[in-house]
Amino acid sequence: MNPQLIRDLIALLGPKAVLSSPEDLMLYEYDGSVELGSPKCVVFPSSAREVSEIVRLANRYEVPLLGRGAGTGLSGGAIARDGGMVVAFSRMNRILEIDAANMRAVVQPGVVNLDLSRAVDHLGLYFAPDPSSQKACTIGGNVSENSGGPHTLAYGVTTNHVTGLELVLPDGEIVRTGGKNLETSGYDLNGLFVGSEGTLALVTEITVRLTRKAEAVKTLLAVYDTIDDTTESVFEITVRAITPAACEMLDGFTLRAVEDYVHAGFPKDCAAVLLIEVEGLSEAVEAQAAAITEVCKLHRAREVRVARDDRERALLWKGRKEAFGALGRISPMYYVQDGVIPRTRLPETLRRIAEIAAKYELQIGNIFHAGDGNLHPLILFDERDRAQFDRVVAAGGEIMRHCVDVGGALTGEHGIGMEKNELMSLIFSPEDLALMARVRAAFNPEGRLNPGKVLPLGKGCGEIRIPHIPASAATPA
Repeated sequence: MNPQLIRDLIALLGPKAVLSSPEDLMLYEYDGSVELGSPKCVVFPSSAREVSEIVRLANRYEVPLLGRGAGTGLSGGAIARDGGMVVAFSRMNRILEIDAANMRAVVQPGVVNLDLSRAVDHLGLYFAPDPSSQKACTIGGNVSENSGGPHTLAYGVTTNHVTGLELVLPDGEIVRTGGKNLETSGYDLNGLFVGSEGTLALVTEITVRLTRKAEAVKTLLAVYDTIDDTTESVFEITVRAITPAACEMLDGFTLRAVEDYVHAGFPKDCAAVLLIEVEGLSEAVEAQAAAITEVCKLHRAREVRVARDDRERALLWKGRKEAFGALGRISPMYYVQDGVIPRTRLPETLRRIAEIAAKYELQIGNIFHAGDGNLHPLILFDERDRAQFDRVVAAGGEIMRHCVDVGGALTGEHGIGMEKNELMSLIFSPEDLALMARVRAAFNPEGRLNPGKVLPLGKGCGEIRIPHIPASAATPA
């Protein structure tokens, strides 16, 4: 990194807001994925004006830069692939306004997701997007990745809850899109920027829609002795036009790891469980819970348990949301997938994942948003074993290819990042990708903002990649 740029950054932000020593930068070379990339410096702005000046300095010195929240992302989106500068938003963490009457909040990007819900809890409101990492992930990161969570089934992903943005464009200009209104005239620029993974602008302020707490909530745990019965229940719930607030599935291997860690009350001798939540008016909740229980028993659930109180309900959800940590207790590393499939293809897809696990001699745990077909297979491995890691990458590629082959998508909530950008051609035509590149170039013509993300590079760069797996890939030795 140019020493003069470091001096200019220190003059702008102060010495405690600029990191450039190798030992400090090591903390920013990874996120929650298996990707790696070390920046040349990290800066901590405290205002949109400072972000604008940082961008102008980066342009003057021709340095790539990218935004970073809590680093909980799972696709390498917040990793400095080409060195350059990381703009960390952890100091821009204030809730600027709570407008309870209009059910809106204005926040800085570094506000932790769960902290916003806690701040408005006394008003009977909450922020609906609830990624499993909501205790740590930031709303700015949620906006960049268009994050979801267990309650996506009923409430949608982050883009459905963002009504306004303040942005710093790649030339340093500060602009606003949307506002407190749910709909605005003209182009839907909020929809363009939410989920763009930081390749079009840096987000410095977010106006979000708050949701009123439901009058009644019921959480059900359905226990099964076979995977097929579990997935068939999900399909049947859909056919009957029942839309729970959440419908999560854990297979037997995963739930046993969770139970040993959290002690949530999951039975350890079953093949899988569904964690289903319904909410709304009391009468409707009772009716939906009864209908879901009927469906589950029709498909041979051996037990359908209803949480008796808020404590038991919270414990069940704790088990779901700490599942990744539970598996981390029994494996040095895991690789999280994020494919989407039609719900009708759940049974065959889980069988295919089991076949891939056997083929590559790997353990794969399944925990996912069954209601909307968003899969999160976790492939366990030891990163010190290079041969095993190569098998993990190959297995991940086969899982993603299967998701596409059955009519699904590459990501439901984790983003493309630098993990799956070379797989984009499985979904999109060259013309589609060229159009996306033109949109990006309209905002980010120099390609300096979060380079090497989302769109394919078309060449091997030596980084960890999910390769294109030939249909006839041989079983590894």
